[in-house]
Amino acid sequence: MFGLFGLGKQRSKFGKWVDKKGLTQQEIAEESKVGRTTVSNMCSDPEYSPRIETWVKIQKALKNMGYNVNRDDFFDI
Repeated sequence: MFGLFGLGKQRSKFGKWVDKKGLTQQEIAEESKVGRTTVSNMCSDPEYSPRIETWVKIQKALKNMGYNVNRDDFFDI
């Protein structure tokens, strides 16, 4: 039961936000057309910072899902 709601997993700021909103990495990956591994890295590795092109896809997908977020909310630029 440790996988539920991010319990027991190392999470980045983005990952904590994803968990809080009840989103899944899979739905973000599918909506953004970004690889599932990339989304997983964004959620789990606090040191990971996506390329600008990748973040633009993620940001657009999240906006389509009703969330208005900025890259600097989650990642050090």
